[in-house]
Formats: sequence, C-alpha cells, structure tokens
Amino acid sequence: MTVLLKNALVYSGDGFCQNDILIKGKMIDTIASDISDDGADIVINAKDKYLIPGFVDVHVHLREPGFSYKETIRSGSEAAAKAGYTIICPMPNVNPVPDCVKNIKLQLNIINRDSKIKVYPFASITKNRLGRGELVDFESLKDLAVGFSDDGCGVQGEEDMKRAMQQCKKLDKIISAHCEVNELLNGGYIHDGEYCKAHGHKGICSESEWAQIERDCRLSEETGCKYHVCHISTKESVDIIRKAKARGVNVTCETGPHYLTLCDKDLQEDGRFKMNPPLRSEEDKKALLEGVLDGTIDVIATDHAPHSAEEKAKGLEGSAMGIVGLETAFPVLYTKLVKTGYMTLEKLIYMMSVRPREIFGFDGGKIKEGELADLALLDLDEEYIINPDEFLTMGRATPFKDWKVSGNNVLTICEGEVVYEAI
Repeated sequence: MTVLLKNALVYSGDGFCQNDILIKGKMIDTIASDISDDGADIVINAKDKYLIPGFVDVHVHLREPGFSYKETIRSGSEAAAKAGYTIICPMPNVNPVPDCVKNIKLQLNIINRDSKIKVYPFASITKNRLGRGELVDFESLKDLAVGFSDDGCGVQGEEDMKRAMQQCKKLDKIISAHCEVNELLNGGYIHDGEYCKAHGHKGICSESEWAQIERDCRLSEETGCKYHVCHISTKESVDIIRKAKARGVNVTCETGPHYLTLCDKDLQEDGRFKMNPPLRSEEDKKALLEGVLDGTIDVIATDHAPHSAEEKAKGLEGSAMGIVGLETAFPVLYTKLVKTGYMTLEKLIYMMSVRPREIFGFDGGKIKEGELADLALLDLDEEYIINPDEFLTMGRATPFKDWKVSGNNVLTICEGEVVYEAI
C-alpha cells in the first residue's frame, strides 16, 4: 500500500515546511516538493493542513476487560484515532487487574483483536492494584507492559514503593505513579478551596498529592528508577518536580488539558466537572502553565476516563470520578493556549507527540525518510462547537461541552495505514 500526501505543511521539530510525503508500507519513503502520484494507491490533498507525528497519550482508561459498559478497547481506540492519536497507554483499572502474565495477556488479546491503533497497557505495581501489600512479579511482566502503575491508588507504603523502584531500575522499566495519600483524603471529592467551602462540599487537600510526589522523588533519587508522575494538579507538585530535576533526579511528569484551562472557579454542580485529582485553584493552574513553559512538565496526557451516563449524573458528590478527553485535547489546547499566544504550536506538538515517545521509548516522532509513518493531519482553521453526542468514545462527560474551538484532526495514519479519514 502506498499513500501520497500532497502539499502538506510538514512538522520539522522547529517549524513547518510545505512538502509531499510518500508512504510505502509502514515507512515514510520520500519527502520532496513535488512527488508524482503515478502508482500511488491513495492520494490525499493536504494543502493548508499541518502534518505532525501522531499524538501519544500515556494515560487513558479503556475499561476492558471488566467494564465494557463504560468503554471498550475498540471504541476507545476509535476515538483516539479520530483525534489523531497513534499510541495510547491504558491504565490497569480493569478486571481482572493486569498483575500477572495471565491477566495482562487477556487484555493484550482483546487489544490485538479490536484496537484501531497501537495500545500498550500498564501492569499494576501491587497485586489487585491495592496500593499496598504484595508487589507484582515485575520480571515476568516486563516484556508485556509499557510500565507499572497503580493508577487510581497511590502506593501508600514507602518501603513498598522503594522495592518497586529497585525492581524497575534493574529491569529498565518506568513507574507511572498516581500520587495520593489516603489518610489525607477525608472523604473529599473536589478541591479543598473556595468553591468547596462556599457550597458545603468535602475537599481534597493539595498535600494529598504533593506529599507522595515529594517522597517518590526522594526514592527515585536513591534508586535511580525512571519515575513518571501522573496528572499533576498543584503548584507544590510543580515546584517539587522542578527542584528534583535540577538535582538530576530521573523524574518526568504529565498534566491534563483540564488542569491547564480550568480551575475550581469554573466548577458547576455537575458530574462532568468531577475528576481525580480535582480541578484546583487559579494559582495552581498558573503554576502548571509556568511548568509547561519552562519544561518542568514534560507531557500533556488526557486521563481519558469514561463512565456511563448514570454514573456521571449524580452531581459533584455522587458521580464517579473521571471525564473523557481524547477527542477534545488538541482543539481545547490549541484554542486556549496556542491561538492566544501563550505557547507555540511546535511546543504543543512536542508535548503531545514527541516527548512521550522519548520518555517511554516508542518509535516515531520524526517526519523523515526512513521513519515510521505514524502521522496526523490537522486542519487548524476549522471552527466548531464541542458536542459530546458526536464523540466516538462511549463516555460523554466533559467539562468542555459547548466550548467553541478551532483545530481538528482530519487524517490519522498508523504504521502506514489510514485508520481515520475526514478529508
């Protein structure tokens, strides 16, 4: 199969240059100003469109096996392909938990059968993903999992996390940590800030996140383990990670589009504004944005977490934690951060496409001859209203409902195969 893209504005890392791209099989064969379409199986006019390395999301929830009424690997990967992602990494919040070879192979079998793009799952750190107790057999899982995470739970015991880091260091694997101190939660479900106090809700304090990050950065420094912090949301978290990086700690981190564009002042009494960690203060949002600009924050990941309509219809107190994010991530960030001049398009692509590949060791990220053809084509001029009823994900809960945005993916190519097209 050969695919020819004509007149695309091609991402080079530090800018864009108009060129044709010829793809043969899984690879980029030729990049030139004018390539003949003779013999091409598919020819696509990409004029005025921006060709980038496919997006990578290192933090999603696909809910299968065990909770396919919320999402399936097929529906989640279709949503990702529509949004321009070519790689996604599901967390181990499934049943059975991928805490042994048998369980993760069950998940991998579904992925191999149903996924539209590349899906690399995490295994858990502890048995049954409890955040405590017996650790998994890291050696047996190292070639089947992209890394290890107890996402949804913080690993509570310092000695447990230290032993996990020692094992991952030995195996050259990464730990992606959901940082949360259980004893500091006190039944909270939104940020312990102004909105919480004004409306009589129970709050989650910032220390429940940053205290465990502080501990884990120290343990990573001691063990040398590759340590990636999931969905940071507080100003203290940014400061701790910034200082750890300055000391040479092997730590990276991610935040989500919602933490960069919303704060607790934007909360409504609606389950689509409830996620974990919660939307924090305006001061926290400002610190996160500063962390994006200075490189403290490496990656933007969605924490795509679909639930059923019933589970999200019980307000802030009663709804399940989590929002969907794959199909809104780029347009929201492009509209709110790039079009406003806060950051460059090149920086956003680096954080969503290139940097996650560098951290997790995935191929791609460069549009050059001989490189893997994992690509997305963006129409930056398209304006539209976000309508959850048009999502391909089974989830509908998003705080970005009815936002007017610009920027849409119109073509996704994964290993040379067109997996989504709207051009």
